[in-house]
Amino acid sequence: MTTKTPLALAFPLRGSQLIEASAGTGKTFTISALYLRLVLGHGGEPSGFGRELLPPQILVVTFTDAATKELRERIRTRLAEAARFFREETPAPDALIAELRDQYLPEQWSGCANRLDIAAQWMDEAAVSTIHSWCQRMLREHAFDSGSLFTQTLETDHSDLLGEVLRDYWRMFCYPMQGDALNWVRSNWGGPAALLPRVRGLFASERDNVAGKEPAELIAQCLVERRAALLELKMPWRQWADELLALCHQGVASKSVDGRKMQARYFEPWFEKIKAWAEDESLEQLDIGTGFTRLTPDGMAEAWKGEAPRHPGLDAMPGLKLSLDGLPTPDAAVLQHAAQWVGARFEEEKRRRAEMGFDDMLLRLDAALQAEGGERLASLIREQFPVALIDEFQDTDPVQYRIFESIYRIEDNNPESGLFLIGDPKQAIYAFRGADIYTYLRARQATAGRLHTLGTNFRSSHGMVSAVNHVFERAESREAGRGAFLFREQNGENPVPFLPVASQGRKEVLHIEGRAVPALNVWHLSAEQPLSGAVYRQQLAAACASEITALLNGGQQGRAGFIQDGKDFRGLLPADIAILVRDGKEAQAVRAELSARGVRSVYLSDKDSVFAAQEAHDVLTWLKACAEPDVERPLRAALACITLNLSLAELERLNQDELAWEARVMQFRGYRELWRKQGVLPMLRRLLHDFRLPQALIARSDGERVLTNLLHLSELLQQAAAELDGEQALIRHLSEHLALSGQAGEEQILRLESDEQLVKVVTIHKSKGLEYPLVFLPFICSAKPVDGSRLPLHYHDASGKAQVTLKPTAELIALADDERLAEDLRLLYVALTRAQHACWLGVTDLKRGNNHSSVLHLSALGYLLGGGAPLAESAGLKRWLQDLQQDCPALSYGDMPEASAEHYHPPHNEAALLAARIPRRKASENWWIASYSALRIGERLSEGSDEAPESPQAQKLFDDERLDPHAPRDVVAGGADIHRFPRGPGPGTFLHGLLEWAGDEGFTATPQAVEDAIARRCNRRGWEGWITALSDWLQHLLKSPLPVGAGQSPVVLGQLSQYRVEMEFWFASHKVDVLKLDELVRQYTHNGVARVAAEPVMLNGMFKGFIDLTFEHDGRYYVADYKSNWLGVDDTAYTGQAMEQSILDNRYDLQYVLYLLALHRQLKARLADYDYDRHVGGALYLFLRGTRAPSQGVYFARPPKELIERLDRMFQGKPEPKAEPAWVQGELL
Repeated sequence: MTTKTPLALAFPLRGSQLIEASAGTGKTFTISALYLRLVLGHGGEPSGFGRELLPPQILVVTFTDAATKELRERIRTRLAEAARFFREETPAPDALIAELRDQYLPEQWSGCANRLDIAAQWMDEAAVSTIHSWCQRMLREHAFDSGSLFTQTLETDHSDLLGEVLRDYWRMFCYPMQGDALNWVRSNWGGPAALLPRVRGLFASERDNVAGKEPAELIAQCLVERRAALLELKMPWRQWADELLALCHQGVASKSVDGRKMQARYFEPWFEKIKAWAEDESLEQLDIGTGFTRLTPDGMAEAWKGEAPRHPGLDAMPGLKLSLDGLPTPDAAVLQHAAQWVGARFEEEKRRRAEMGFDDMLLRLDAALQAEGGERLASLIREQFPVALIDEFQDTDPVQYRIFESIYRIEDNNPESGLFLIGDPKQAIYAFRGADIYTYLRARQATAGRLHTLGTNFRSSHGMVSAVNHVFERAESREAGRGAFLFREQNGENPVPFLPVASQGRKEVLHIEGRAVPALNVWHLSAEQPLSGAVYRQQLAAACASEITALLNGGQQGRAGFIQDGKDFRGLLPADIAILVRDGKEAQAVRAELSARGVRSVYLSDKDSVFAAQEAHDVLTWLKACAEPDVERPLRAALACITLNLSLAELERLNQDELAWEARVMQFRGYRELWRKQGVLPMLRRLLHDFRLPQALIARSDGERVLTNLLHLSELLQQAAAELDGEQALIRHLSEHLALSGQAGEEQILRLESDEQLVKVVTIHKSKGLEYPLVFLPFICSAKPVDGSRLPLHYHDASGKAQVTLKPTAELIALADDERLAEDLRLLYVALTRAQHACWLGVTDLKRGNNHSSVLHLSALGYLLGGGAPLAESAGLKRWLQDLQQDCPALSYGDMPEASAEHYHPPHNEAALLAARIPRRKASENWWIASYSALRIGERLSEGSDEAPESPQAQKLFDDERLDPHAPRDVVAGGADIHRFPRGPGPGTFLHGLLEWAGDEGFTATPQAVEDAIARRCNRRGWEGWITALSDWLQHLLKSPLPVGAGQSPVVLGQLSQYRVEMEFWFASHKVDVLKLDELVRQYTHNGVARVAAEPVMLNGMFKGFIDLTFEHDGRYYVADYKSNWLGVDDTAYTGQAMEQSILDNRYDLQYVLYLLALHRQLKARLADYDYDRHVGGALYLFLRGTRAPSQGVYFARPPKELIERLDRMFQGKPEPKAEPAWVQGELL
């Protein structure tokens, strides 16, 4: 008897092939086996590829980063295991590899093992990636052929840019609006933020051209049409209202009507409202309640005893409400215009910034393949990757399909290349992400005759597989309906059939109370009338939590667990249980019930944003309080927020006790200081610890979730702060994210709060690809039918092409709801196939809203039970469920068990914390931003600060002469002599400010402008008496020729053309010893005369400063610094010697040397032929009080090139070059 060759070994490795793999049938196992065969070059003419391939030549594409990592590791492990088995070092890892080795001669095994080993080692460079990262790589590697930029930034979250573009649209089109158009926009759109989600859904759709009309024009035109239609509608009703009123009165008077159904107190208000509505042109809405049904032919026939009267008004009434609802509205046209403009501008902005979003990678590669040189690009990619395996192909979309179609020509079935598509249409559940099952069906059609299936489930027990087979086979074989997945055509064709699978079973068996458990347990919540969704959620959540508590207690007591031959009984643990839900509301309901019973759980969702959590709002409140701790209101709001959870007594104490309040203000001032110095993350962590939040939260059942969210938010804010300027910018950034919390970028999705083995509450979408021993589906009957209220409406036309509409008709709504039900059926299939051993379903008859009719048939399970037929009465559900149970022993049906208050007490963790380890070495590096003011010189500068000044003004306060704090301060009210002008940092900064203003004016301000500027500044300080003296002084200074060293023509400030005022500089300092720096400066300047020594300090980090004036004169560059130091009572005090002595006393020599170093570095970077001796003029120290002295108050210095170059090397951390020894005729001198 011959056994059938497994598909993984018989599969043809050439052309285009499609593998359909039902849930749990070993898809990943098969992919790794095909990879092994491609590496070995396995297979003859019909089934082999014809040559051996290496990992970089085999493209494997999947749809998520997590799946990519898992697949890469699985393939690597499989290759390494196979290599060892081919060398006969280990037994066969599985039967398939054993069979593969048998197909090679023993002498070939060693060569095969080497190939497998090389491939395993090369897996880091293997082309296993997501579709997006592969497209990005292709655009980069084939930049010339794809016409894309060599470097483009991948932006994972474009919501900020999109918001910016939308605000541009609003400013351009909505700001200029007036009248009706403006009122319409304000009442219908509100603002840019509200418009964003409505426009986003329309980007990808093909739009009609709106003939270039602007929104204001479109709205005005439509409102005119709306008014005209409304007037036409109202016209006959003035007359009809009177006639119908008379008719009704006549009927009542003649007693021809049923008095209970027709009374004057009912119908008179109706006609009053109709008349008021018909006579008021501006009134649109008409609300006559039950009048809409009574004032119709059918309604009158019901109320009239004999033959009901006939009237055109009665005939028109059924259509009146529909006509009012169907009045022309500009919404669709204007949204279309917004989507078109915003979409185009958004693309333009992304290209301008050289940025790409995830979708852009696909669109740009697709565009390149469809363009003129597309065939060449396709052949290059085909050459690079002769074989491609596309995993999860049911989640493809039209763009992805077109890319692979362009490269591999799926229908042509080219034997020179291989394209293997692996998927399961029954698990196509990602339509909300753009996945399109109709695209998969096109691929299925293109590979007709080359379709392969995997037919054995390796995940679940025999009972679980047979129960799922039974549920779906029953619907598939039913004549009514359209098969299990709604794809069966009238002619019997079914592109998405349900094929039952065989099962391998599991070694362990689930036992509860000593008995095996049925695989599929249906709980029926019976009711006489259909129940609301809220009652369904509440009842089933409680029942589900009670059952889980009982199971976990049974697991602890040895009554519930797994039995396996040859192994000990293993009790049931929380990690064995998963509860699958559709959304956060369902998750919240069941988690609250679990928590009430002491069962901890974690919630896994792939779209819940951390910004939607309460903690995000509380962090915003904290930030506002920390930014402005002296403002009472935000601080009180922060202290009262939910997350801090301060007691009411504590909050009341802050109202009563002023000292306690002051202490809180000081505490938050400290946070502001920490925020400014170290950043928002250290500040928030300090706040958490000061309020003992970690200890308090860990004691709460939801504490881990809250703490995880707080730390996650802190990290995101620290990241954002790097690109934002100041506290308020960060607060605004967080506020904007809270407003857009519906759109979650990948880094914003809720993180898992615990690695502990807890009960998992998972969305069905997130659970795909995962498996759990026990699964609960308590809310599986819930559904959200499409009713046309959420626009745009997505549907597929007859040819399977995706369409979007803003004007849905009843037919389109039915079509869209049909697609929704089909996807819900696929979601149900995914949910039922997650369980390894057992699954529990909560079933009841449901209603929707205030409507009391059953909507169970609109849910996936309802369709499988009744074939799409509505449930006539709630009691009929029992009959449906009993029919389902027939002929399936693995399926158990019963009433929903009553909720219990039983509690779960998890085993206590005895682990104790070890003592903290102390590092042996200091790991931190003292990195800081320094400036000239950080160089401490003797006693004088010990008043200085380690912090670099934030602005030129802050630097001036430090640079200028400091007065003895005990000396008397006489402020002279006015005078004609600059020497008597007040002294000290304040007045010095004032004089600097005048020169800075003059520089901004080009040093050429008119005398009138000078006097005006000085007058305004003096008046603010009460120095009115100095206006004339200072005006004369400044005008004289601007015109004075200032000496700039021997042999150079003097410079006049008023004649400068190339200069920069207050030039800021930064450069790196690598462990610069200030003592060595000081020693060099003293050695090379002022003939080495003695001066006050600098104190020892290490500059390590950045060095910054502001140069008062940097200018170019006769081809040389100079730095100038203004000094307001007072050297004596008149001009004679400002001699060159006195000025030099002042420079030495204040150690300004260090300052000008460092300024010249900054200039040297700048010129070296900017001038191609830079030479210090030729281009650097030197430093001017301008003593502002001595400008009329013979020296003109100018001290000029030009340190030698050697000093500047040695300092340059010192700040770079480079050693001094060794002096070359001198040689003469072979002798060392």
